This record gives sequence, structure tokens and C-alpha cells, in this order.
Amino acid sequence: MNFRRLAAPALMSALIVTLTACGGNTNLNPLSWFNSNRVEEVAIIPEGGFLEDQENRGLVTQVVDLQILRTQGGAIIRAKGLPPRLGYWDAELVPENFERAENGVLTYMFRITEPYYRTQTGRPKQREVYVGHFVSDIKLQGVRTIRVVGEQNSRAASR
Repeated sequence: MNFRRLAAPALMSALIVTLTACGGNTNLNPLSWFNSNRVEEVAIIPEGGFLEDQENRGLVTQVVDLQILRTQGGAIIRAKGLPPRLGYWDAELVPENFERAENGVLTYMFRITEPYYRTQTGRPKQREVYVGHFVSDIKLQGVRTIRVVGEQNSRAASR
């Protein structure tokens, strides 16, 4: 009986001392069980961003026409571009400044993908490319001018 009374605390003390000597990476250390200083993983973003986030499309050569069509809840920006030859595709109005107006001007880049193979020039009417983009009334608050930028020119429409 006396042996149990002395052996149990001694055994527990030895066990605690042994476990506290364990490395900090293991969960066997009882002193680290309630410690809030944990290593957090950090995502490393490559310089220039990820490949799928990079914009590979170029600007359309000319922005020929720009119209702002009022709709319920906002407006549709309709632009006509003229690339240098036939076969351009995947056209889109890409907003600048996360679609926030800068000094009352909302700016969009007219982006388009070049064909993978050499194509004919064609007539200007054959090369026309139309794009549209909806903008809500909330994003249009404080906007006085909408501008669409191409490679050689830009067009603007005032509200």
C-alpha cells in the first residue's frame, strides 16, 4: 500500500517529464496541447500570378462604335470592334479598376483573341466583332462617362 502511494506519483512525474521532452512537432507534449501559437500555412503566389489568371488576349485594333442601352436594373454596353483580319474570336469587355469608376469614368478594355492560323484580310464589314456587357445600376452610381479602349483608339459615351 505504501509502495502504491509513492510509486503512482513518481511514475506520473516521470511520464510527464518524458513527454515534455518530446519535440514540439508531436502532439505528445502536454505543454503544447493548449498552446495557441501554431504555425499557419501560407499560400505562395508566383510573381505575375497564376497562368490561368493571366490575360492572353490583345486589344482590338479599332473601336468603331459604342452604345449604352438602358435596361431594367442597369445598362448594356454594346461595342463594335474592327480587328486587322478575319478569324478573331473570344471578344469581351474587360473592366479596369475592378469595375469601379475613376473620376466618374468607367473604363473597359476591348479584348479579343487572335486566330491561331494566318487568315485573309477580308472587307471591314466581314471583320466586325460585337461585344456586350451588362452593368448594374449600383455600379453605375456616380458614373458620368463609359469608355471602351482599343489598340489604336477609344470611344466614350456620356450618360
